[in-house]
Amino acid sequence: MAAGRFITFEGGEGSGKSTQARRLAERLREVGIDVLLTREPGGSPFAEQIRGLLLGGTLAPHPPIAEALLFFAARADHLETTIRPALAAGRWVICDRFADSTRAYQGAAGGVPAQSLDMLEQLVIGTSGPDATFILDIDARTGLARATRRREAIEGTEIDPFESRALAFHERLRQGYLAIAAAEPRRCVLVDASSGVEPIAKGIWQTVSQRFAGDIR
Repeated sequence: MAAGRFITFEGGEGSGKSTQARRLAERLREVGIDVLLTREPGGSPFAEQIRGLLLGGTLAPHPPIAEALLFFAARADHLETTIRPALAAGRWVICDRFADSTRAYQGAAGGVPAQSLDMLEQLVIGTSGPDATFILDIDARTGLARATRRREAIEGTEIDPFESRALAFHERLRQGYLAIAAAEPRRCVLVDASSGVEPIAKGIWQTVSQRFAGDIR
């Protein structure tokens, strides 16, 4: 049985990464590939419980390293329960956020040292990193405005604790993602998220179909 492929989507608030993750999963299914679409934090029962803590808006003030540890606790279970079994079964896994989010949010924007995150990644992820990562890049102010419009369009949607942080945090976050893309060009594909959904989806599909040509028939 052929091994599955692991593709992640990253980006700041309002970048459209969730939409593009769904679009890619749908396109892969159309060509007969068995796809698991998942997310972080979340993707397994235990990880979804941690997601509720992190995004529920009820946590007491805490340092960024504590936040990073919660994300890695969720990630450890997500990998063990969901991602690794799917890949071993030959499925493709499309994940809306993964370890780069922790590097950008808690690392670049929050100040957790890169060496600490390196150790956590080695412990939790090991060799289970993604085959490809699409980083959707957008100006922080523009992305936040998009996120606000999206939230206001859905009745009852609460602002999450990350979206509500200061603009300076989101600007550092964007720079963190740009640094990740520059440091790992073989894995990461930087996508201009300021254009429309369709052109972005077309470009992502073109990259995937070229990079994994042997797997897509």
